[in-house]
Amino acid sequence: MESSIRNGYGNRRRYRKTAAVFLMAFLLAGCQKGERELTEVEIGMEAVEKGDYKGALASFEAEIAEEGDLLRAYRGAGMAYMGMGEYEQAVRSFDAALHETDEKQEDNRKDILYYKAAALYRQQDYDGTIGVCKEILDIAQEGDALYLTGTCYLEKGDEEAAQMNFDLAVQAAPEDYDIYLNIYESYKEKKQSAKGAEYLQQALQAESGKQEDAYYKARIYYNLENYEEAGAQLAGLLEEKNGEALLLMGKIYLAVEDPARSVKMYEQYLAEIGESIEAYNGIVLAKMAQQDYDAALAAVAKGLAMDTEQGKQSLLYNEIVAYEHKGEFTAAKMKAEIYMEKYPADEAGRKEYEFLLNR
Repeated sequence: MESSIRNGYGNRRRYRKTAAVFLMAFLLAGCQKGERELTEVEIGMEAVEKGDYKGALASFEAEIAEEGDLLRAYRGAGMAYMGMGEYEQAVRSFDAALHETDEKQEDNRKDILYYKAAALYRQQDYDGTIGVCKEILDIAQEGDALYLTGTCYLEKGDEEAAQMNFDLAVQAAPEDYDIYLNIYESYKEKKQSAKGAEYLQQALQAESGKQEDAYYKARIYYNLENYEEAGAQLAGLLEEKNGEALLLMGKIYLAVEDPARSVKMYEQYLAEIGESIEAYNGIVLAKMAQQDYDAALAAVAKGLAMDTEQGKQSLLYNEIVAYEHKGEFTAAKMKAEIYMEKYPADEAGRKEYEFLLNR
């Protein structure tokens, strides 16, 4: 089995905005706590941030047993269940959280509905996801909900309905580059990159007037495999030592098969911006491209030592791949076992583990 690797970046909206819709971002910022004693909900949310979903669930359940802040406790429990891959339980928890809201709490309802939609999507309940998105759209016509609706129709094989919703999504948020990029990713996953590229071309015409326009256009050109233009868009940002530009330039150099310069970009980020899971994972990928698997594993270790959970899944997965390429299959199997305990719902990880079990 030829192992794939993970770049750890994906589409940034999936980690930044309406996280539940885009499936993998269950982490929220911690609350301001001052000197007072932490509540069970706050303890639970800190555990979620660290990836300790079982510990988080225990805290949320304690809050529920005390009949305290039920809305946040049920919401947090749903997030914990999602982290553990128990999506049916997550849906039940989000429904319980919704029960604690009223029609005037539109923002709370919308937030929870996005999480519920994500849980249903992970169960491949596309009709259920579409129904929840309709509830969101009854509150506000948001590009995110329209995008997810379109993705569900694409999964169902209804390309006409998918395109209609994607078109509505970009109409609802014409200056939101992430919407265009997400649509491209959805088509790409269905091996219809050419169709998705039509939306990227539309995005190149968008002008938000914001400073980050150049960065987003660089991402678009990167996805269109126009690496020269992608680099040109980043030139000014690189002079300003912009962190996101350095990370993207690292990917561009890797794409044009220049892993040495890719490493330099990530090392510059670490020196000038600070430690970053993305930068370490970028070094991992570049070092593996150079077949320097020991250096790749050293970068994995540095990333895993960071006091954050977000992004470590890609590092842990690529650690397995590095050991495989080294021919150290016993170590790879051990790492795969740890990975599956932590991310039981990850299909790619499961395939890797099964390959190592049957080797």
